[in-house]
Amino acid sequence: MTERENLLMVYRGEVPEWLPRYSLAPPAPGTKKAPATMPVNPSFLNRKKVGDAEIDIWGVEHTATESTGGMSLPTPGKFILTDITKWRDVIKAPDISGIDWEAMAKKDTENINREESVVELMTHVGYFQHLMEFMGFTEGLTAMYEEPEEVMALFEYLADFYDAVYKKAVEYYKPDVFCILDDTATAKNPFISLDMYREMVKPYHARLGRIAQDAGLFINMHDCGRCEDFIEDWFDFGVSIWNPAQTMNDLVGIKKKYGNRLILIGCWDSSGPPAWPGATEELVRSEVRKCIDTFAPGGGFCFWGSIYGPVGDPEVEQKSKWLADEYETYGRNWYKNHR
Repeated sequence: MTERENLLMVYRGEVPEWLPRYSLAPPAPGTKKAPATMPVNPSFLNRKKVGDAEIDIWGVEHTATESTGGMSLPTPGKFILTDITKWRDVIKAPDISGIDWEAMAKKDTENINREESVVELMTHVGYFQHLMEFMGFTEGLTAMYEEPEEVMALFEYLADFYDAVYKKAVEYYKPDVFCILDDTATAKNPFISLDMYREMVKPYHARLGRIAQDAGLFINMHDCGRCEDFIEDWFDFGVSIWNPAQTMNDLVGIKKKYGNRLILIGCWDSSGPPAWPGATEELVRSEVRKCIDTFAPGGGFCFWGSIYGPVGDPEVEQKSKWLADEYETYGRNWYKNHR
């Protein structure tokens, strides 16, 4: 059985042969196994490097930070939209009429072995997140409250563009899984009310969901923070997988309530004790075991644990090795050892 076949068992709600480890990056050098998941995205959407920054297709500048291991966020103080009523003058979708989709998809997927790995199409950062990247949270949230019609007109414009992009991507990249992304919550609560989500954001998530449903794809929802309030609404547009399913949510209660109707990816406390300076090997390993022992029973779970920190930090690298080894030696064969 391949990594692909095993992971698809999880996504179908079955108990797999072994516990898969989810990842959104190519395998580390020296890794012999094929990755369970290989992400794809139309490369014309990639940010362009300009000096030390990256510029996205809408003109938003992003800057990487050392503490996050090189991940980037919109550069503070350089938001492109200050007045939501003027969005039509600022936000301009690129022309996609001349794209050779077949050639681009072939190049973007040339290193993927479809017999070994599940192919997951990653969509854009999200409608809510786009607004915050364009305006910043203070102005973006204010716009949602004071000018909802203008915000939704902007979302409609973005959705028309992205629907065209992802219909083409589904056709040419031929993914197994369709990932909808939008970080709509803080570590404590959603940024917006459930009513506001349903009125202003959900319709556009649902448009993406229809593209995936029409193609018969599994739908994976990426939403960080304490976002469990939205789960029932996700089901309305076909979501059956959630990542990174962070620990500020009632994950034990969610697994009990929904069973394998909602596959949980993650369930790892990325800001907890293993991430603290000086965390011992036994602490890191014991947290890996605790996570797996809690969420692996019955299936419906993919392990996704990481130690975050500056690239090249020897402590981060050492703890990452302990985590990976504990997954391999304890977690991977969990189902074989607990039958």
